Amino acid sequence: MSFSNIYTHRKVAETAAKGCDVCYRATSSVLVAPENKDFFYVCPSHLKDKNFCSPIIDKEAVEAKKKKALEDEVERVKKEYEDKQKKKKEKEEKEKEKDKDKEKEKEKEKEKEKEKEKEKEKEKEKEKEKEKEKEKEKEKEKEKDREKDKDDKKTEDEKKEDSAKASCLMFRVLPSCPI
Repeated sequence: MSFSNIYTHRKVAETAAKGCDVCYRATSSVLVAPENKDFFYVCPSHLKDKNFCSPIIDKEAVEAKKKKALEDEVERVKKEYEDKQKKKKEKEEKEKEKDKDKEKEKEKEKEKEKEKEKEKEKEKEKEKEKEKEKEKEKEKEKEKDREKDKDDKKTEDEKKEDSAKASCLMFRVLPSCPI
């Protein structure tokens, strides 16, 4: 009776453990032939031995597993990249908003400065007007002083004339007076 050289690895309960066919230690690992016709107990360490047995690898299943892992990795990387880009855009938008706010604040400050400059100009104009008014008042005072001086001169001239007339009158009245 010949058996195919393909076995399936199974575990049995620890209470049903028997001695390994290679080293005679108790083991719960069993290699079973198809249709359960043949079996033997083997330690898990012997399953890893180079010349004892080798697992049957389904290449299609392995490739499918690799593809799936690769697709998962690509999907994960894409997601991370999209998240980073999203965060970057949000950050840029926040910076733009901050810049806009700063620009608005600068514009407000400029407007305030312009208003202050206008107020200063108005104050300067008012001061100039006050100075002009003071100058006008001074000129008026000077004119008044001049008029007073003129009036004083006139009054002095009149007094002189009056005194001259009076003296003339005196002379007329007293023509015999030697002066």
